[in-house]
Amino acid sequence: MVRITNSVASRRRTKKLLKRCKGFYGDRKNHLKLSKDALMSALSFNYKHRKLRKRDFRSLWITRLGVAAKINGLSYSKLIHGLKKLGCELNRKVLSELAIRDPNAFSAIAQMAKQNLAA
Repeated sequence: MVRITNSVASRRRTKKLLKRCKGFYGDRKNHLKLSKDALMSALSFNYKHRKLRKRDFRSLWITRLGVAAKINGLSYSKLIHGLKKLGCELNRKVLSELAIRDPNAFSAIAQMAKQNLAA
């Protein structure tokens, strides 16, 4: 009997794995066992950091809003509270972009929030 090795499929799997490891450092890019471990680690870090990126950006927007609110004589928490009471549905991303790109519009929004807090 002839021994069947399924070499076509094995070679295809190996090539697919090594292609995904392209750019890794040292033996992690061209040795099968090390490549497999490195790829699993890389994929798990990739998954985790996709989640963390959202947290990082929200933190950045809040920092920007805090500085812009201070310029307009409010704290960040009072700005957000005033906007919630006002019924403004702009999120932090849009507000921070407004604060950077159009400070006059942001000042108008901050003044509305300040007036709403006083009332």
